[in-house]
Parts: sequence; C-alpha cells; structure tokens
Amino acid sequence: MQTSLVIHDNFKFPGGGERVAVTLARGFRAELWSASVQSENFPKSYFDGLEPKSLSLLDRIPFRVLPSDILQDWLLFAHFPKKKAKLTFFSGFLSPLAHKRIIGPKILYCHSPPRILYDKRNFYLEQCSLLKKPIWLSLLFLYKKAYERAIKDMDCVLANSQNVANRLRKYLNMQVQVVYPPCETKKFKHLGYGDYYLSTGRLDQLKRVDLIVKAFLKMRDKKLVVVSGGPYFKRIKQMANNADNITFLGWVGEKKLRSLIGNCIATIYIPMDEDFGISPVESMAAGKPVLGVKEGGILETVVDGKTGILLPPNPGIEDVIKGVKSLTPGLAAEMRSSCEERAELFSIDCFVKRVKAIAGKFTN
Repeated sequence: MQTSLVIHDNFKFPGGGERVAVTLARGFRAELWSASVQSENFPKSYFDGLEPKSLSLLDRIPFRVLPSDILQDWLLFAHFPKKKAKLTFFSGFLSPLAHKRIIGPKILYCHSPPRILYDKRNFYLEQCSLLKKPIWLSLLFLYKKAYERAIKDMDCVLANSQNVANRLRKYLNMQVQVVYPPCETKKFKHLGYGDYYLSTGRLDQLKRVDLIVKAFLKMRDKKLVVVSGGPYFKRIKQMANNADNITFLGWVGEKKLRSLIGNCIATIYIPMDEDFGISPVESMAAGKPVLGVKEGGILETVVDGKTGILLPPNPGIEDVIKGVKSLTPGLAAEMRSSCEERAELFSIDCFVKRVKAIAGKFTN
C-alpha cells in the first residue's frame, strides 16, 4: 500500500509551520520529510515517534555548504528521492520544489507565497550590500520561476488564512480555499496572573520585538518576558541594556512555554502583516488576551476589544505603551472566557477534519 508524505522546509525551531507539518503527518499517518532537522531545538515529545527524515543526511546529495540557505535547500528538494505516494502535502516556501520527484496527488498548504519574492522583496533586498545585490537578484529571478512552476503543478492549494489567500490572488492570480492552522488548544490552561507581559514573537526583522522592548524601556514599572530566539536575539538583548524589568529566556520547552502563557497578564504579538500567527491562538486558548496589531492574519484571530487590543497598523513606541497600559490585569480577566471560546475555532480536530474532507476528493 502506498504511503502518504508530508514535506516541510526545515525543522529549525518549534513554530506554527512545523506544528502544521507534524499534525498533517499524524492525521494522515504519513512519512515526514524535511531539508534538515535541528532536533536539539525541539522538546523530546515534539515528534512523538514520527522520526522526520532529513535530506541533508542523504550521502548522495552533493550540496553541503552553499552561500545561500535558499539555494542549498532548493537543490536538496530538487534531488528529493523519487516516490509514488498516495497523497503528498507540501508545507513551506521551498519544499514545493520537490514536486517533479513525486508521483500522485499533491496538496500545498501555503503559509504564504515566499515573501522574499513578492510583498517583502524590496524589504529584504535593502538588507543586501551593493556587491551582493546582483547575485541575489539573479537567484530570486530563478527561484520565482521555479516556485511558480511548482505551484501550478499542485492538485490543490490551501491557504492558512484569508490574508494569505489574498496574497495568492494578488501575486499568482489564484483562488484557493482557507484552512486555518491547528493549535493544541487543550494543552494551554489559564493558571493565574503573574506580574508580567509575554512576548512570543521570533526575534527577526518582521516581528517587531525590538519595538516592544523599546516600549518597556520607557515603562520600568511593568515587566516583560521575551520567550523566543532568532537571528536578532543578541541585538535585541543588547538593546535592553540589562534593564531589570525585561527578561530574555530564549527558546524554551513546550511545558515551560505553556506555563509562561498560563501565568502572564497578556501576550504581545505585533509582527508586520503576519501570514496567520499561531501565537495569539495559543494565548487565547490559555484565556489570555493579546496585544496585537491591525495587520495580516491577526485580524482573523484576535477580536479587538473582546479577546485583546489591536494597535493601529505600523505602530510606534507610544502605541505599544498605550496598549500595554490599557490591557490591565482587570481587563485581561474580563476577556478570559471570550478568549477560550475563540481559540476553539482553531483546534487540531477542526483542522484535521477540514483537510481530510478536502483531501478525500483526490484519494477516493
């Protein structure tokens, strides 16, 4: 009997995309594949016997160390082992480039069209030196052509939010179905109220955690806990300058994360035009409101004034300060039941049932 496959870009840290891939693999009893797996960044229970297969460990792949992670993973997926599968799910920006190596129905669960190719292309290119820019322009031109060929080869494309569906329509002229990603809502519990606000956004360019830290540097009477890592970890930690009201924990295990969310006053999550964002759902599942922003996928999860407070688009430091001062422990307690009810719309059961109903059209 043919097995099903789930092919995800990378397992570098436990994020929303990684949770989708693992949930699909469990729900469809599928083999789980990835370009690479950094198992040290995941709790032991995360994969729970799935044993994801890493392409970077295959001896026949000659591409080891290349100047670009995009190019390296692209070549790994282009040399994916040829397989005939009952059903294959692709999750991520680069995994679809393995499409030619797979025989059988193909479904892309799209977290977003690669932002480096479309809506955030100029943003990323501005980070390049003048010397490297011509190289990147050539790489992105080829990547865009390969990605668009891959997405046209899919039997079905699912978007993780209406926000992402809108991007697919705008940049690729595609009409797709929306299936919200899964959250393990039952694992998040309201545990009480500590004396801190919690930032769960990854420390990179698009998450605006630096803005949150700057705001708390002006509110020394309020405490912030930053529970994540990322390429900007050192830079943002240095920015805090050892302030006694700001604590950096880096990546933590799932048990510790659930404890931190369950005991905080509220979470703060204000990324730039987020694709979807699972962190606000986890916060609401624990009965904790979200200080978010009126951009992207957060508009589809957090209900302004009911399960959190949404800042104006492109917020400044003063907007964050105003939002934190408004989202008091008292208001957070009033929002608890609405948060818990809202989170159930994004449960694992809802996700798996929806995807199976759609996938059944291609496997029966």
